[in-house]
Amino acid sequence: MKIVQNAANDTLTLGLDGELDASSSVLLDNELTKPEILNYRKVMIDCQRLNYISSAGLGVFISHLQRFQDAGVKLVFFNMQEKVHNVFEILGLDSLMTIVPSEQEATAI
Repeated sequence: MKIVQNAANDTLTLGLDGELDASSSVLLDNELTKPEILNYRKVMIDCQRLNYISSAGLGVFISHLQRFQDAGVKLVFFNMQEKVHNVFEILGLDSLMTIVPSEQEATAI
């Protein structure tokens, strides 16, 4: 999996490209663990090219959710493919996390 970063003002966008599985979840965890990420008001996750997410990948987001909330950082997912979105829905994570259809909607939050 490849992670593309784009920072603008108080927002960091991470574009995920490929499969987020046990081995690649370590890369994402390293990005989300960096202390400077808490300097942003919002972290947007672009899932347009995310083809697959495993329980390990979901675990990375879940493990950082409280830390982000405590720091006042919004975590927003957008452009999620239906098959990936279904995983979030089945596990009830769509009620814990902000998931919107488009980048425009993610930016507006």
